[in-house]
Amino acid sequence: MEPLMIALAFAAGFAARWVGLPPLIGFLAAGFMLNGLGLESGPALQLIADLGVTLLLFTIGLKLDIRSLLRAEIWGAASLNMVASTMALMAVLAAAKFAGMAMMTDLDATGLLVLGFALSFSSTVFAIKVLEDRSELTSLYGVVAIGILIMQDLFAVVFLAASSGEPPSPWALSLILLWPAARVMRMLLTRVGHGELQVLYGTFLSLVVGYSFFEAVGLKGDLGALIIGMLLASHASTAGLAKSLFHLKELFLVGFFLNIGLGAMPDVSMVIMALLLVAVLPLKSALYFFILMRFKLRTRTGLLATLSLTNYSEFGLIVAAIAISAGWLPEDWLVVISLALATSFVAASALNSASEWLYTTLRDRLKRFESAELMAADQPITLEGVDAVVLGMGRIGSGAYQRLSEKHGYRVLGIDNSPAKLALHKKAGHRVIEGDAVDSDFWDKLVIADRVQLILLAMPQHSGNLYALTRLKHRNFSGRIAAIVQYQDEIEPLRALGANAVFHIYEEAGSAFADDAVADLLALKPASSSGPSRPG
Repeated sequence: MEPLMIALAFAAGFAARWVGLPPLIGFLAAGFMLNGLGLESGPALQLIADLGVTLLLFTIGLKLDIRSLLRAEIWGAASLNMVASTMALMAVLAAAKFAGMAMMTDLDATGLLVLGFALSFSSTVFAIKVLEDRSELTSLYGVVAIGILIMQDLFAVVFLAASSGEPPSPWALSLILLWPAARVMRMLLTRVGHGELQVLYGTFLSLVVGYSFFEAVGLKGDLGALIIGMLLASHASTAGLAKSLFHLKELFLVGFFLNIGLGAMPDVSMVIMALLLVAVLPLKSALYFFILMRFKLRTRTGLLATLSLTNYSEFGLIVAAIAISAGWLPEDWLVVISLALATSFVAASALNSASEWLYTTLRDRLKRFESAELMAADQPITLEGVDAVVLGMGRIGSGAYQRLSEKHGYRVLGIDNSPAKLALHKKAGHRVIEGDAVDSDFWDKLVIADRVQLILLAMPQHSGNLYALTRLKHRNFSGRIAAIVQYQDEIEPLRALGANAVFHIYEEAGSAFADDAVADLLALKPASSSGPSRPG
């Protein structure tokens, strides 16, 4: 990127953050400003943008359970919404054509259908960025939204193959070998360790094994990066790999958002058409919400998933480009969709920033669309018959659970987000449930009975304990709250939020270690001895 692009992108991104908007809105604005200055996107910027999207999908694949795509609320909602949105948007565009609106008069039925299809997609890049910034990628509504987006990517592959008139290469069947090859990839991931070699290995897997191999056999390259990530998702090192690639991915994505703004400079008729498309977004949102609610989700889950999908997709630009080359659309539509895409990102940023307020405001009106019987994963969690709760069932949490239960006679419930840990505790006869204490969905579903007297925050991450304490205070929990810390400077923030007791794990372990050692020593000394013996 040229120095002017970098400088303007930074200034606009900083300004957007300063007024409370995501920086990507500033990057989009910078793209349009650069366009107004007469600059154009070049091969280098396009390459950076493609690298950003590919790395983004690879890192999402690292966190995704492939089995989630088989859930009815994902593949069913994605399929129904694709059909419903395409037909609804096609009808709106047909009405605009009938009204004689500029740019619509020359469109035939094929053009209307292609436009409706292109606008039915939601942006994978935008939605994932929103979920990532809010640390809610693993929440139920986040999993549903990402699953729908992946299904849309699969629909995109079918469209690209059909529209080009060329099916994928017969060599595409060889991609099935990636399944056994994943074992080798996971083995190498264990051996590369951390640092620059891990970053290079992740880049190799996403860009060469994923993107290049899929492109070579006639399939979508960034879909290949996503699938490679999914094949590695079960490995213990994927969290570290995703973290290593995070800043590299973020930097390249700046090029993606700049590239949208640099697409072309619209005239008045194009702006009006783009604003009409943005005005239709509530219709797209309504379809998402009502379809999702048919799959027995809670109102909050359905609404937040809908808000993260309320935008247009960069795939619309790909569809428009293909349609223009096939003679189905005039070239001006590429500019219109670019502008509508950018404007939808701005609108969606505001909506997602206000998502909790919108839920609180609309909850009573939207509740009537909620099913009487909710799906199992979205049902309330009621803490009945429990005296104490331990959040985080690692070594410290497990020890606290046993101490409270065996010595003090409390009825204890352990909560952790690791199925492997929970399986061991269930085998030992402990009462445990799966839950992520840094997931707002978990707290929204949690119903704490008055009998609960004590909650122990034993999660290893200080930020998780802070978040859980904040949510407990919002719920006006009247019992006692104790938390652990690893560092001295973490004690005061927890006390300031209302923790009744905070324990420094190293100091407490050291004190207990010394006490046990002295008790053992005294047990061995003769009864006549008095005081500790001193080294000679």
